[in-house]
Amino acid sequence: MIAELTKPLHNLNWEDTPAVEAQTGKVLSALTDDKDLLRRLAHHVPQDEHLSGLSEHYDILDKLVLHDDPAGWRLRLHVFLPGYYDRPHNHRWTYSSRILRGSYQHTLYGLDDILDDTMDVASLQPYMVRTETVGDSYTLHHRMIHAAVAEPHTVTLIVRSPALKDRFLVSDRETGKAWWQYGAAMEPQAEAEKKRMSRAQIDQALNSLAGMGII
Repeated sequence: MIAELTKPLHNLNWEDTPAVEAQTGKVLSALTDDKDLLRRLAHHVPQDEHLSGLSEHYDILDKLVLHDDPAGWRLRLHVFLPGYYDRPHNHRWTYSSRILRGSYQHTLYGLDDILDDTMDVASLQPYMVRTETVGDSYTLHHRMIHAAVAEPHTVTLIVRSPALKDRFLVSDRETGKAWWQYGAAMEPQAEAEKKRMSRAQIDQALNSLAGMGII
């Protein structure tokens, strides 16, 4: 459905943040403007066992995987549920985001060369705090430490690069602790099953997105 639109992403250097922003921005803009295509991609998820298996539900976030490309990148819809907040963390991948509904406060802490699991979490210094609102987009390199606090039912469209490292670090400023998290290939099966979206949860997310006018 989106092969021609996303062809420029196949040979993209995902370490080159300006290049990622330029190419993914075209994809995000096209999908934002073409609601019919976005709707068809979203409604295909429950019919596709692979995409359904990649989609995840948490108490405060739904992740619908709309496309899993052979080149390793993914297209996702994120629905931030009531109470959503991030702990400061980096990522295993570079990603680009477009805000389709709602907003969130976005805090940037700098590059992850200061991160390890024995770090002084309280020493993390916010270097930029901004509010992402409808129509805003940005690209975040996988080495950037950031966190977000979202309004309920904020929706974002994400292009996520192939995994560029095996693990990422999460830090908790309230407890002062930090810990590594790993990708699905290194995750216990029980943990993967616990967050996998059920058909009922996928249908509920799609109905919610339709009710908000996103799809």
